[in-house]
Amino acid sequence: MLQTQKISTAQGSVTNITLSNHNQTSLIISSLGATLLSFKTQDKKGRLQDIVLGFDAIDDYFNNTDTYFGASVGRIANRTENASFSLNGETFQIAENDGNNNLHSGPNGYQTRIWEVDCLDEVNNQVTFKLESPDGDQGYPGNLTLHISYQLTKDNHLKITYQALADKDTPFSPTNHSYFNLNGHASGSIENHLLKLNASTYTPIRDSKSIPIGDIADVEGTPFDFKNPKTIGQDISQSFDQLELAGGYDHNFILDHPSLQYPFATVIGDKTGIILEAFTDLPGVQFYSGNFLNNHPGKERALYGKRHGFCLETQFFPNAINTPHFPSPVLKANTPTTYQTIYKVGVM
Repeated sequence: MLQTQKISTAQGSVTNITLSNHNQTSLIISSLGATLLSFKTQDKKGRLQDIVLGFDAIDDYFNNTDTYFGASVGRIANRTENASFSLNGETFQIAENDGNNNLHSGPNGYQTRIWEVDCLDEVNNQVTFKLESPDGDQGYPGNLTLHISYQLTKDNHLKITYQALADKDTPFSPTNHSYFNLNGHASGSIENHLLKLNASTYTPIRDSKSIPIGDIADVEGTPFDFKNPKTIGQDISQSFDQLELAGGYDHNFILDHPSLQYPFATVIGDKTGIILEAFTDLPGVQFYSGNFLNNHPGKERALYGKRHGFCLETQFFPNAINTPHFPSPVLKANTPTTYQTIYKVGVM
């Protein structure tokens, strides 16, 4: 089922769309930033839990340049070293908003823009948003047309589809920046969530800004090994340089088998029994354990503290545009391109 709600803000009119199914699973997505505001599903006792962090007031999302709760991020998610890159013999300078680096493409991000509601598809329980990003926007080359679709299926799959077309070669690595807490958004720490991550390697970082050094490291024998299920918090406080640099997990994991048929991650809420499975055709995922949440005011008067949510941000690798041996994030001119990420919920 599909419902819409118009909301007036100081920045303009925003449309919130609710998608629901007969399992009582529901989503609320906003045309502000193509942002996921709410994701409700039943726990093992039949109680509804909202499993994503966020704000009550839509106006708070206009200033969402710190946590990025639920945001659609582009053109490039994650970090770009020295806020610059070269493409086709030309150097491009983008904004420095994370020390000397660029994070999530900088100020005036896609998450703070009002997108066009391009299609409401009641038959497929899907909404599609459209954004036109002009040549030179945030310093990136090419006119980019981006569509992002959210679909809620009968069997509790949230399908997020990115469709992009540009008239020049341009970097493109989108993600959704939802923070999940499978015990409910206001339930506290996620350290006792059980995580299985099908990633045998990851990209180590140089410093606290989480720029990869360019190496590919094996997770075997390190706190980064989630190939067999373990709690997020089991090894998070170990004396290990990569954990110390980021204050926990904030690293790109290289997926062993990117696929829309087989999950790259399975997470279980320890109190609710809610299971989240994640699928993608992108090559990496930034697993972030919410290390820098610091009593952020959230929905229903919640205060989101350190490690009260985790992110599974599917993407190309951080700083890939400056690292030739990483998979290329370049969207080729006049070449329609589609990526998809799926989050499926259920209970034990």
